[in-house]
Amino acid sequence: MPSAKLKAYLNLHLIVFIWGFTAVLGALISVKDASLVWYRMLSAGVFLLIYLLFTGRKILLPLRSAAKLVFVGLLIAIHWVFFFRAINISNVSITLAMFSAGAFLASVLEPIFYKRKMLWYEVVFGLIIIAGLFTIMNVEVHYINGALCALFSVFMGVVFTLFNGKLIQKYDPAVITLYEFFAGAFFVTLYLLYQGTFSADFFKVSLNDWILILILSSVCTAYAFTASVNVMKKLTPYTVMLTTNLEPVYGILLAYFIIGQGERMSLSFYLGASVIIVTVILNGVIKSRSSKSV
Repeated sequence: MPSAKLKAYLNLHLIVFIWGFTAVLGALISVKDASLVWYRMLSAGVFLLIYLLFTGRKILLPLRSAAKLVFVGLLIAIHWVFFFRAINISNVSITLAMFSAGAFLASVLEPIFYKRKMLWYEVVFGLIIIAGLFTIMNVEVHYINGALCALFSVFMGVVFTLFNGKLIQKYDPAVITLYEFFAGAFFVTLYLLYQGTFSADFFKVSLNDWILILILSSVCTAYAFTASVNVMKKLTPYTVMLTTNLEPVYGILLAYFIIGQGERMSLSFYLGASVIIVTVILNGVIKSRSSKSV
């Protein structure tokens, strides 16, 4: 694998590890669903704006380009609202298990979106990932609502990843993310106004929640999201989605040590985790050999 691609691939794994904190933080923060997304996107947008102004980057984009980013921001907001809702009505494990569908959806949608032939191993790897994660977590029937919310969140995640895969070829990743976060915060604001959620109680956030929200919005969102968009200069959206399937593994391990629910890792966990890791490595090896043979 060329050094640039290897660096991007390793960076992607660091990003996914950071994302492993997201579900854990979502469970620890008392602010829920759309309200949490509002705080997350607005705070992350402010962090990015300060960074861009400090580094002297060009922020203004043509109206047509900005409109595309606003649309993607809406998709991201929907993705996160349903992600946190799934955690709240089920649990972290069920929600992250459903994210295994991301690789399979990407294997189907990416060839359509980029007008290329579907590769047989992408579909096979996507299905193996699903089998591996369901080996780790036994999805029960009474969690069906949470599972459906998570699946819809995954679909939105695949779609906005595909859009960003094209946008990154033209614009600065940090600028792309800035527009998308502020746009997402705007749409969530409209939703919360419609619900009549904005009240004095809405802004009563505990110090502990503020600390966790700032960690979520700065490290796990502003940095990780911008970096994930940047690695797409070197990696395909499918590879990004497939590697993201390690997030459940990292998330469950972090939940075990941070939340401290006394979870015991069963043999099925290690078996499923091994299947996922081997599949991700095989994907990288095959794509590396394919690029060298071109």
